[in-house]
Amino acid sequence: MNITFNELRRIKDNLPDGSIHRIARELDVTVESVWNYFGGYTHPEGRPMGVHLEPGPDGGVVSLDDTRILDIANRILEEQHAHA
Repeated sequence: MNITFNELRRIKDNLPDGSIHRIARELDVTVESVWNYFGGYTHPEGRPMGVHLEPGPDGGVVSLDDTRILDIANRILEEQHAHA
């Protein structure tokens, strides 16, 4: 799946507090791996999560080999909107 870097960051920035930890628990990965997925920082304790960035407009294009983290993030956002 391809998504712009800015869109991926917008999704991460709109997640409620605790979501990164929740995603990590659900997938049994480290919190650092989830942070790396969203491109915020390069956490040495996190493992690569199949994210490839190509320069371009809107922050560039991110090619995601595995969308599980993004899928959970979108589900969390939908839950948040349903309870608003």
